[in-house]
Amino acid sequence: MWDTVIINPMVNLLLLIYGYLGHNFGLAIIIFTILIRLLTHPLTASQLKSTQAMQDFQKSKKWQDVQKKYKDDKQQLQQEQMALYKEMGINPFASCLPTVIQFPIMIGLYQAIMRALAVTPVQLLDLSKHIYPFINASSLIPLNNKFLWMNLAQPDRFPFQIGTLAVGIPILAVFVVITTYLQTKLMQQPSTTPGDSSAQMAQTMNLTMPLFMGYIAYIYSSGLALYFVVGNIIYIIQYAALGKINWSNLLPQKKSSGRKEA
Repeated sequence: MWDTVIINPMVNLLLLIYGYLGHNFGLAIIIFTILIRLLTHPLTASQLKSTQAMQDFQKSKKWQDVQKKYKDDKQQLQQEQMALYKEMGINPFASCLPTVIQFPIMIGLYQAIMRALAVTPVQLLDLSKHIYPFINASSLIPLNNKFLWMNLAQPDRFPFQIGTLAVGIPILAVFVVITTYLQTKLMQQPSTTPGDSSAQMAQTMNLTMPLFMGYIAYIYSSGLALYFVVGNIIYIIQYAALGKINWSNLLPQKKSSGRKEA
């Protein structure tokens, strides 16, 4: 079922794009990423709607009154919060749906890339089982796995010489960290209660998610890292087009003084 629904369509779509783009697998991954983002755009718009609903909830007088009333009773506060969610028709998990959907796409893309870049007889035999009959595989395989300085089947390591020492710099992994951080910061909504658990969780995610995605890009194939970078950039463009990006989040935040005038 996994191969039929996820792997086979991805492998064949990558091969088709690869054939039309003059046998450039790096460009094929970029175009594939753009297509995936366009197909999932309705989910992105839905995520934005859910995020805006949560923001309106945070600003609502009902929620602020409940916070004041039960500030010393966290269990009751959570119960009242869920009751308000139900009353206002808010699904607190709706904004997570696009992220959840991206994980099988990410795993499937990695497996599709590794299968498409088959070079050994055993790998080629396995790949042949995933190719649709209407694709002229003999004219495409083996694929050209070179793109810029990268071997798309291997982790990205840009060769750099320091005297007699040769080192490999994971450039794409660095870009994954940067673009993921920009994505989370630009899409973060300001909290009306900076000290609450949701604000603290958002701050933690802003730090851990970029590092987690960068680590995946560091240890797995550069083809997957290329997908991450392009996907993050397209995601930011989508949100910018919807007019909901908070550019001010990139500016240093002023720390409020703890002193009060007498």
